[in-house]
Amino acid sequence: MKILVCISNVPDTTSKINFTEDDTKFDTNGVQFVINPNDEFGLTRAMWFKEKQGAVVHVATVGEIQAEPTMRKALAIGADEAIRVNAHPTDGFFVASQLAEVVRQGGYNLVIAGRESIDYNGGMVPGIMSELLDMSFVNTCIGLEIEGESATASREIDGGKETIEASLPMIIGGQKGLVEESDLRIPNMRGIMMARQKKLTVVEPTEVSPATQDIKFEKPAPKGDVKLVDAGNIEELVSLLHSEAKVI
Repeated sequence: MKILVCISNVPDTTSKINFTEDDTKFDTNGVQFVINPNDEFGLTRAMWFKEKQGAVVHVATVGEIQAEPTMRKALAIGADEAIRVNAHPTDGFFVASQLAEVVRQGGYNLVIAGRESIDYNGGMVPGIMSELLDMSFVNTCIGLEIEGESATASREIDGGKETIEASLPMIIGGQKGLVEESDLRIPNMRGIMMARQKKLTVVEPTEVSPATQDIKFEKPAPKGDVKLVDAGNIEELVSLLHSEAKVI
């Protein structure tokens, strides 16, 4: 079995987010980038298939050279090979189109992507890939077993869980539950040293025009000052909840 895990290079959630050029561009200065958490769950599950079933695991991203440390981390976790499409990830359609071409060229049986990235939260890439590649797609996947050419996947639905059977090849949009946080792997020294010797292929993007364009970003409005109300002043509390908080 040959697996491709799609990796998004995203800002660490502890990073301070700012924008430049009249709030039209994301400011990367001082920002630490990491593997998108939903993708990391997928990568960990792929490593299980590698260890238990002998699968070959590749990772791919659409990004410029700044994304390579994140790809090296994926290699240190245990992926066999990395592919970087040398382009700025402008929008979901563009990214999905580039990754779909990687899938076509690589002949993968299983494609694991995160259900969404934590930077733009678009949730579009795996679904668009499935349409472009005419492959089965299971989103919000929280469980996956492979037996030969047959896959059994579990996904979250409103009020419960759904179990689906499908044939490979297929694409899943994974999330927490595909593996638990306690199962995530931290690269050890041996993995880091081996990652330096593994193949990281850089390919040029295919000619695809983005379908959308960012016009402007806005950060959430800062929270207002806290108003303290004396425990005995119920009338003032009710008045504030009614007139200012507007919750009653």
